[in-house]
Amino acid sequence: MPEFVRSADGTRIAYDCLGSGDPVIVVGGAFNTRSSPYPLVTLLAEHVTAYTFDRRGKGESPESGPYAVEREIEDLAALVAVAGGAAGVYGHSSGAILAIEAAAAGVHITRLAVYEPPYTADPEHPAPADDLGLQAALDAGDPAAAAALFLRITGMDDAAVRSITSAPFWPGLVHLAPTLPHELALTGDGLPPRERLTVITAPTLALAGGRSPAWAARAAVAVASCVADGTVLTVPGQGHDVDQAVLAPLLADFFLGR
Repeated sequence: MPEFVRSADGTRIAYDCLGSGDPVIVVGGAFNTRSSPYPLVTLLAEHVTAYTFDRRGKGESPESGPYAVEREIEDLAALVAVAGGAAGVYGHSSGAILAIEAAAAGVHITRLAVYEPPYTADPEHPAPADDLGLQAALDAGDPAAAAALFLRITGMDDAAVRSITSAPFWPGLVHLAPTLPHELALTGDGLPPRERLTVITAPTLALAGGRSPAWAARAAVAVASCVADGTVLTVPGQGHDVDQAVLAPLLADFFLGR
């Protein structure tokens, strides 16, 4: 059974906590609930107190009123308060952007690790953001279409989308489709928020997979070069869907200051 914490607007945020030691909060991205990173959380819990939570609108954390990135920052701040007022934070994909925005907003994050925040736009050739009709599909009551459109926004080709939509876990992804506009709001124009990044003073580890598209390495370099104390780490043989068992020791070393 999860525990709950009240965010600033009164929304109950569900979370789980494993292990002992310094606190580390794991922030998932699109299509994730608090159970999604459990292999990673379980491995981290051998070294730290690891928290995983349902972002609002997912799992057992309800949606409350109009969405705003600021509300999600407040949710993460509430988790940091539960963890003792300061915590390390790891974010994956759009969860990485949420972690970055929280750190920039002054949430007391002691060490920050981010894996492939989806700053996918090429700064030399930026293109207007486009949800390809995702919100219209949700408004029309077709979450399956919205979920498939989101997969295409991430760069998947038709064959990959067909494979996922026929997989046993597809209904679970469709169930989370109403939260996909949250991820697009976090990503914005797809460019790193360089001015906000410059105010982050926590030691920051920006990771990208060695098999990932060019935007992933570009995003990691942008983050690490803008924060006060940034390091880039390429994870050989990994893509955006990084193997959590490969990732865990890298994060443990970072959060323990090794």
